[in-house]
Amino acid sequence: DHVAPWRSVYKFHLMSDAPEVTFVLTSGGHNTGILSEPQNPRRTYQMLTQREGEQYIDPDRWLEEAPRFNGSWWLPWQEWLKTNSTGQTAPPQMGAPEKGLRILGDAPGTYVHQI
Repeated sequence: DHVAPWRSVYKFHLMSDAPEVTFVLTSGGHNTGILSEPQNPRRTYQMLTQREGEQYIDPDRWLEEAPRFNGSWWLPWQEWLKTNSTGQTAPPQMGAPEKGLRILGDAPGTYVHQI
């Protein structure tokens, strides 16, 4: 992708102090790779988790070794969220009248079409 070349983004591994880093590389550009629905037959992704203490894998080796999957990365991401989240919570209250921010309407209301 021209916006965020994956080899540059991959270097995050070197800056993270997280106990594990899962890197996902999708087919398509930054829009199609991120927004493709789970059953899209034209999308693939590669995903690999590296844990603290494991030897760093450079981007080219990662590309060779990371398993390739058909479809969207959304399903593994949902599993990660389920495992790492504390559960569902109520959404915040809409608007902030005390700050002069009134509720415009339910999302995705017609206000998005107003100029």
